[in-house]
Amino acid sequence: MSLDFEKLTVYSKSFSGFTPDKEALLLEVGSQIKPHLAAVTDEFYQQLATIPETAAFLEGRVEGLKKTHRLWMEGLFTGPYDKDFTAQMFKVGDVHVKVKLPVEFMAGAMTLINNRLFTLIIETFGDDKQHCARTIAAVNSVTGFSLLVMQQSYQASSLAEELEKFLKISGMSRTLFTNLALAYRDK
Repeated sequence: MSLDFEKLTVYSKSFSGFTPDKEALLLEVGSQIKPHLAAVTDEFYQQLATIPETAAFLEGRVEGLKKTHRLWMEGLFTGPYDKDFTAQMFKVGDVHVKVKLPVEFMAGAMTLINNRLFTLIIETFGDDKQHCARTIAAVNSVTGFSLLVMQQSYQASSLAEELEKFLKISGMSRTLFTNLALAYRDK
């Protein structure tokens, strides 16, 4: 399945309110936030460890997951937030699909991450309420953007599974299906 990551970028940014001014703000504050992201990651995985349902997904993998998580969080404050970023977020979602992580875990995890990031922003910029509020809104938008893209992986996987079921039930070959789809696509 081939996705148009440029189109998915525009779509996800519009739903998350991730505007160019918010992108610029994240780049501006990144140098002040990035030194704290290892602690945010550590706290996140400590919280996940207290949730019994996440244990099977973490067992023996926490240190590797932390490294990947820190890199993702740094990317939230370094950009660019383009089709390559979107493709990477889709890939992250695809990995979650492959390990059969329930989709609701991603939304819950993003809430935990945002809670900690918002606290960090208040601690860092709390003296300037407007700047603090704008920064929280920017972080909320970039994490929402990331989550929307990651969740598209689940939808794509579901469609692929349905197609496989259809092909198996109908006895139709993938080649025939693809040729039929291409023939009717422009009509």
